[in-house]
Amino acid sequence: MSDTEFKLNRVESRVGPIALVTVDNGEDYRKPTTLGRSAFESAVGVIDQLESGDWAAMVVTGKPFVFCVGADIDEFTRVHSAAEALEGTRAGHELFGRIRALPFPTVAAINGACLGGGLELALHCDARTIASNVRHFGFPEVFLSIIPAWGGTQLVPRLAGPEAAIKLIVANPLRQNKLLSAPEALELGLADRVLAPVEFVDESLAFAIELVESGGLERAEPDWSELETLLRKARARVDDAVHGATRAPYVALDLIAGAKDWTIEEGYRAEEDAMGELLASPQAQASAYAFTVVERRTKKGAGLPDVKARRIQKVGIVGAGLMATQLATLFLRRLEVPIVLRDLDQARVDEALETIRDEVGKKKPFLATIVSGGTGWDPFEGCDLVLEAVFEELDVKRQVFAEVRKVAPDAILATNTSSLSVEEMGAHVGLHFFNPVAVMPLVEIVRTPQTTDEHLVTAFDVVKKLNKRGVLVSDSPGFVVNRVLTRLTRVLLDALENGNTVEETDEAMLSLGMPMAPSVVLQMVGPRVANHVLETMHAAFPDRFPLSPTLASYAGGSDEIVHTGDARRTVDEIRVDVLEAVADEVRHLLDERAVEAAADVDACLILGAGYPFFLGGITKHLDQTGISERVVGSTLAEYGKMPV
Repeated sequence: MSDTEFKLNRVESRVGPIALVTVDNGEDYRKPTTLGRSAFESAVGVIDQLESGDWAAMVVTGKPFVFCVGADIDEFTRVHSAAEALEGTRAGHELFGRIRALPFPTVAAINGACLGGGLELALHCDARTIASNVRHFGFPEVFLSIIPAWGGTQLVPRLAGPEAAIKLIVANPLRQNKLLSAPEALELGLADRVLAPVEFVDESLAFAIELVESGGLERAEPDWSELETLLRKARARVDDAVHGATRAPYVALDLIAGAKDWTIEEGYRAEEDAMGELLASPQAQASAYAFTVVERRTKKGAGLPDVKARRIQKVGIVGAGLMATQLATLFLRRLEVPIVLRDLDQARVDEALETIRDEVGKKKPFLATIVSGGTGWDPFEGCDLVLEAVFEELDVKRQVFAEVRKVAPDAILATNTSSLSVEEMGAHVGLHFFNPVAVMPLVEIVRTPQTTDEHLVTAFDVVKKLNKRGVLVSDSPGFVVNRVLTRLTRVLLDALENGNTVEETDEAMLSLGMPMAPSVVLQMVGPRVANHVLETMHAAFPDRFPLSPTLASYAGGSDEIVHTGDARRTVDEIRVDVLEAVADEVRHLLDERAVEAAADVDACLILGAGYPFFLGGITKHLDQTGISERVVGSTLAEYGKMPV
């Protein structure tokens, strides 16, 4: 990647010369502009010229579609001490503080993605314009177990008030890193004018001229009257989200509150102290690792062969239940090719078609005309891809593919099974989606010995076009997510069956920072489904996955816990037992080459089960806490590289 530069151009105007500064790394929008050491060096040179020139105003903007997405996350992993973290934070304060002190109006012209340190750069300007098509505006730092530490925690509450600051800096990152659109940024008071993208820079320059002529903007003072109430509610929401397992959101709230009485310099020092504590923490380092796994490894398609994907022009979906309907809707919306559904019951097919057409027809009516369905197989003729989403019964799935082969012999046959053998049912590849399909980003792409390179690359290409993340896994029982979660769940069930309470088993997992209690997850998945998966895992690995009389009881409609012993454990002991079981199961996955590396397990758990970044999925946490060493004899990161 090229180094980021701050490029200075002089634009003559009726009020005098305007400095137009462009932040650019020389790449297209697919490689967003970041702020590393070289960027700071370039920026210092430009600010020197701004401080010594005859400028009337400054406008800073980005390359096409990107303003700036903040600090280079690769540099986070090179920070090993509080002193290094403090030094990097102070460098940002000094640089941006010089922009804030410029003796003429400054405008950030936010033309594209504006995140983290990029947003802090914009906040140090006097005013902000934003292009109407911007959809990525916010602070992801708390999501990464750090804080916006180049002035963000101090400037947002001073500009827009503590409620807006809490939403932007703490609440949104904990809502799966929710970002703002241009109108939302304007509504919160973080942008001053939304402009059309077409003449965006010219209109931003005109806005800067207005500021020169009017003497600047008048802003209302922020309302601090409800601060204590806002903080109390925010801390309760943070407790519910992370259960104290990462410090960052709590520290961010303290810094926002401090902005009420601190000078900006005092606020800067507080941010520096906070980053000294946070950046080198296990949670922040795990988050940086998780970011790399999710944003780079899964996008690249680790382990993917170098062949051309087949073009998909027609898709068949076998089944018309809830899952099949969700899948058909997704394929239709994203691929925009004819979709054919098939089920045994025409009424069920008609109901699914009505749901799909209602869903997609609102924005693109023509899509509603290219989805059809019935009870026969003939409409599958000419399909390039057929995906089954029928009952989890091996013989049923075998029969489905036998019928499809008769009418679509050249189609790639895919299954959405959650635990059954893809090879045994006769599919070419597994495409295991997670429920709800529209929300969950993971697809486990399952390769069998019969999966060709073309099948695999086409499956990955389709998943990418569906706006999902594919992780390559082998055809082993339960694949990755269900296998790891079932092993974990079996430990919790064992605790229940030996005298522990549901509250205790829930607390054992929530205290790790899990977003949802295991008992709630079980109800969402459904005890019958969970028990079916356990039975599948038991058939394959009976020693590690014993059947559970309690789960069988739940599956039968009872809420009775079946006690099989009397060996109650503390919450801490349950948690350690769970983590040791997970470490052991990941070891088996790596031994079997079910995944290429421990990082793929983490990708699956983050994207498919909502595991937090601050655990690094899970294997990073197991490595950091010494559990991997105790169970496996090395870190899982290293174990995955060892020959079998």
